This record gives sequence, C-alpha cells and structure tokens, in this order.
Amino acid sequence: MTGWRWCLAAMAASLVCSDMAQALSPDTSPRPQMRPVETVEVTSAAFVATTTRLRPVARPASEQAIQATARILESITPGPDVSLRPTVRPKGLEQNIFFKKRKLRKTSVCGDVDIQGEKVGNVPGKLRGCGAKDAVRVKSVGGVLLSRPSVMTCETAEALNRWVQRGVKPAFQPMGRVARLEVAAHYSCRTRNNRRGAKISEHGKGKAIDISGFTLDTGRTITVAGGWRQGQSRKALLRAWRAACGPFSTVLGPNADRYHQDHFHMDTARHRSGNYCR
Repeated sequence: MTGWRWCLAAMAASLVCSDMAQALSPDTSPRPQMRPVETVEVTSAAFVATTTRLRPVARPASEQAIQATARILESITPGPDVSLRPTVRPKGLEQNIFFKKRKLRKTSVCGDVDIQGEKVGNVPGKLRGCGAKDAVRVKSVGGVLLSRPSVMTCETAEALNRWVQRGVKPAFQPMGRVARLEVAAHYSCRTRNNRRGAKISEHGKGKAIDISGFTLDTGRTITVAGGWRQGQSRKALLRAWRAACGPFSTVLGPNADRYHQDHFHMDTARHRSGNYCR
C-alpha cells in the first residue's frame, strides 16, 4: 500500500472511531447539553406562584392603580339584589291570562271571541213576519259594553263588531276610549216607526240596532241628539255614522227624517240597489 493510500485509510478509521465514541459515551460528548429544567419560585406583592416554567412575572401594581381598578369594578358590578338573569314571567300571571282567554271563549257567541253574550236560539214573533233564527243576546263587542243586552242575529252582531272596531273607536280616539254604547232599541216585534199598517221593521227580525250615544272611559256621554251639531262631538259622530255604512246595509241618522233625530238606526237588510245611508 502506497503512503498516501495508507494515510487516507488511517483518517477514515479515526473518524469512525470518533463517532462511535460519541454515541457510546454521551457524557464525554463535546456537543452542548440541554440545561435541566429547574423549579423557579417567583414572589412579589401582586403575584406568588411556584411553577416549573419560566413565565414572565407581572409588574406589581401601585396602590393608586389598585384603588382605581376597585372603584371601576364597584361601578359596573351589580349588587347582591341585582340579577343578570332574564326576568321570568310569574306563573300566576300566565295562568290568569290563560283562564281569562278561556273564559272569554266560553262566553263568546257567533264564533268570535270579540262578541260576548249568550245564545238565545229561535225567537218566535207575535206578528206575522217577526221573529229571528239562531239569535244571540250580545253584551259587548270589541271590548265595548252595550248599555243593555241586545237580541239580534249573528249577522247583525258581526256587523256591529266591525263597526265598533273600525269606525267607532277611531272616530272618538281624540276624545278618549269608548267604553259603552247607549242602546236605544234592539229586537222588537213592531212595524216600521211603529206606524199602523206599515211593513215589519228590521227590529222585528233581529237585524237592527239603534244607538243613541257613546260613553267614554272618562265618564262623559256624547249623545246623538246633543252632539250632532256641536264642534268636536259633531265631527266624531259624523265619522262614526259614515263608518257604519258598509258593515250595515241601512244607516239612518238625524239627517234622514224626524224619526231619527236622536239616534243612529243600523240594520243588515238587503237592498237591490245597494246600501242605503242617510
């Protein structure tokens, strides 16, 4: 073996031996060793902890900063009597509403909870042409009382309810809430305007009702006779009278004739020429 080849073989053997020595003897390796993890205890006025990791230590807060933070927390933290939970509706209130609605359904007629009263059934007539089928005795419509329970057909009761809801309430809203309708007449087996030999009135068929006034929740009563030609009362009465033409097919007021100077007559009779409103 030549000299330079011998030298290369010796150097290679030296490197192999060095690697084997490092692998077999880690304690004598010239590589830097990992620093063992030590337990570090950090103590300060604001933070005391023992950990196995080097975490940054919080800077101790000054007395003024602590007091300012406490004041802020006191201002935004609710007291012991204040709850952040949503308020639960009392069970008693829900039960009262439920029982009230159920009671209204039981006392309603004509299949409408807004029409309160009782069933009457068929009403026989003393005169030929009088009488009503499946009549009801209405006590209130749309939350507005009738001054006296009034007998009528469901068709008339439904028309009265629509008129009160869409016409009467808006008409008197600037003056107050309408609490009661003053009923001048309802079912009555008689002729028109009580004239002998005249046709049977729609009152005798349970299709008509006469309203003479409107009582507000303030206790004030606005009558047709007294308010038809007086300022704000006239405007409200006129709006109510106009609103009746639609739900009812016949509407008569003080401008109609001398028989209706003190009330509104409204009925659900059918006319070939359409609604008749005067």
